[in-house]
Amino acid sequence: MRLIELSFPETVDTQPLLKSCLRADPVDYRLEPPDDRGRRVLRLYFKSGDGQEAIDAIQGLLADTSDWRLVVIPVEATLPKTEADEDAETKSKRRTLALREELFEDIAVGAKLNRDFLVLTALSAVVAALGLNANNVAAVIGAMVIAPLLGPILAFSFASALGDLDLMVKSARTAVAGLALGLMVSFALGMALPVNSLSGELVSRTIVGVDTTALALVSGAAAALSISTGISSALVGVMVAVALLPPSAAMGLYAGDGEWMMAARAGLLLSINVVSVNLAALFTYRVKGVRPRTWLERKSAKRSVFVNYGVWAILIIILTIAAWQVTVHDAALASAIDGS
Repeated sequence: MRLIELSFPETVDTQPLLKSCLRADPVDYRLEPPDDRGRRVLRLYFKSGDGQEAIDAIQGLLADTSDWRLVVIPVEATLPKTEADEDAETKSKRRTLALREELFEDIAVGAKLNRDFLVLTALSAVVAALGLNANNVAAVIGAMVIAPLLGPILAFSFASALGDLDLMVKSARTAVAGLALGLMVSFALGMALPVNSLSGELVSRTIVGVDTTALALVSGAAAALSISTGISSALVGVMVAVALLPPSAAMGLYAGDGEWMMAARAGLLLSINVVSVNLAALFTYRVKGVRPRTWLERKSAKRSVFVNYGVWAILIIILTIAAWQVTVHDAALASAIDGS
């Protein structure tokens, strides 16, 4: 359950406010009388997944009113039980979705470019590069655990779904900075250390296949789904890192060693994965009903989603053609070697 608490001046007409909130079907509610400061408090209790309609109604009714505050509080337990009379079919049909405002607060944090993000990115890049070069699977997995790449990726897709240009720019800047830093760190390691060209972990990050693209698509969808439903995203963050961190580290290592062809192949895999993760996350947000509140904002968001879908689709086509050409080249080379 969740508690929505609204504090507002006593001059506000409570009749339309209460009527709109009750239309959202709260489990319980209480409207407090004015206190000695001339303020009133409305408390609404909703089942998990409900309450967005009430919040939207409150924002619309109080748009021209100042000095009001709305707070969403998670409820750990309540008595008596509120769902005892709800049958299994009703429970299964009721959508589980975090509030838009809750999502924004959680996701916007991941879009911030700060020292902690840069340090974690650099450390994860070092561990990933060393693990790939040593063919050490455990080290690569450890690097993906600490990599903070989930935040900006999800923030960009979420901003695209809402048409929030400011958040889109911030998250894109953070994502680019993270990937660029990872590339620079692994590039420096590639110049300083002898690159192990026999490492299976390293070589595998230069191979583009259906399985790698599917992994990126599933990772993006799972990450967006975990956030939008309020489920812990720690393990899903590792999935996203699987798609982004190792190819980035491999690209930097090969480039630092002067193996530009192998670096380009790793860069192709990285590009396909970035596009796939973003496309899947954006699609999942839209399916889950993540949309702005007002009609004008929805119109802007619709345009944003259309543009992003178009850009990602074009990039996917271009990258798929490039991957197909690489596959054909590898097949021809293997055939020539077998023939000789």
